[in-house]
Amino acid sequence: MTAIHAQPHTQRVRRRAERRPEPESRPGYREPGSRRAARALRGGGALRDALTLALLPLPLLALAVAATPLAFTGGGTRRWFGGRNESARADAQAAKDAAAAAFYELDTAQRDLRISIETISAVDSSPGAQRTAQQFAALGRRIDEASHTYITAVDAHDLERDDLDAGDASHARTELGKAKDELVRVKGELDRFQQGLGPLLDKAETQLARLAPAVERARQGLLAASNALDAVRAAGLRADDLAARLAALAPELTKLNQGAGQHGVPETLARAEHVQRDAEAVRAEAVRLPERAAEIDKRLVSLRTRAQALTTRAGKVDPVLSELRRRFTAACWQDLQQVPDQATENVRLAEERLKEAAQARAEQRWPDATSLLSTVRALLNGTDEAVSAAGDRLQRLNAVARDPQQEIQRTRFAIRDAQRLAMAGRNTPDPRHARPLDDAVARLEHATAALEGRHPDYWHFLTETEAVRRTVARVVSEIREERGAGA
Repeated sequence: MTAIHAQPHTQRVRRRAERRPEPESRPGYREPGSRRAARALRGGGALRDALTLALLPLPLLALAVAATPLAFTGGGTRRWFGGRNESARADAQAAKDAAAAAFYELDTAQRDLRISIETISAVDSSPGAQRTAQQFAALGRRIDEASHTYITAVDAHDLERDDLDAGDASHARTELGKAKDELVRVKGELDRFQQGLGPLLDKAETQLARLAPAVERARQGLLAASNALDAVRAAGLRADDLAARLAALAPELTKLNQGAGQHGVPETLARAEHVQRDAEAVRAEAVRLPERAAEIDKRLVSLRTRAQALTTRAGKVDPVLSELRRRFTAACWQDLQQVPDQATENVRLAEERLKEAAQARAEQRWPDATSLLSTVRALLNGTDEAVSAAGDRLQRLNAVARDPQQEIQRTRFAIRDAQRLAMAGRNTPDPRHARPLDDAVARLEHATAALEGRHPDYWHFLTETEAVRRTVARVVSEIREERGAGA
């Protein structure tokens, strides 16, 4: 029960109910007359006295009773009140016992329900859960009022005192009965309130059921990450960045250990998932670190070899450019003029970055080493494409100069195939498709006519035919998409 009542009163009521002596052992207890009379006849002397009294004439019997009160009081000194007072006392005591039972039933039910409300409040912060907590608080005030009425009634009536008469006992019975009825009524309200908590309580218990496993998984994840780092260090690798990331999770672990009671269940669940996810990432990278170090060593060797090979290939670009200048117009080779110098510069920069990457590897700065190697790879890829472009240009120009018809027929076939597709199932082509195909035909004819001059621009011819084929391919793709959508 809540603490609005004086605790000594509550404790006194509980002690009385729990350790109430048997009626015969209570101080001042007076047995009913019939029981005392029966007990008085148990011994031989008592039997003789009773028989003697029975044989006396009535006047003498009255004098004998007045002269020997101890024979009817069992030898005690208490006043005998008679059956009516004792019956009223017993009824009041029964009412008191019934009220005590109702009090303890209500107290137990409230304690159990408070656990459920605290569970819901810890997990659920929704308006519905907040209203439930407010309703329970209001119900608790009514419980306090009923409990106060009961305790006041118990303290107001001492059913064990000697001079308790039938009127006092009847009054006590009435007040204790009213207190019991109020306790039962409030207990009914409490039961009905508890029946409506099912959905909220189920949701809260589901969340709580997830809580302990989630926190345990987070702790195990941190332990696994720590063990993986220890193994990496034992292999001679520092993994300082991973150690720093793992150390950053220490405050989160502290909050997990403080529990959901301090930080809330939803927040603790989210924190546990975050810790587990980050710890697993650290563990996975730590496990892969020896492989990563070996991969960096391998890439260092491979990129050094490739840089050396590109240095050799770049030296062959000048003879290619010389032949292009000698045999073809300037438009066919002007964009390649800077390839030799650019290739030399790129290779030089790549070699410098390789040295920096090797230093980062030696210092076990793994992210820096990886980034530098990516830069080296990009430089060498660009240089490789530029050096290859010069050789590819010469090869393609030689082929078209020998036989331009092969390129022309290839382009015309692509246009005719697109035209047949555009006419399939139609009497006239869609203008959206016919117009770009007609333009493609015109461009091909213009590029072919340009080859008839004294110094044909073969590179322009090749770029035009490639552009025409790209346009035709786009039209074909649009036609197929439209027909596919219509199907």
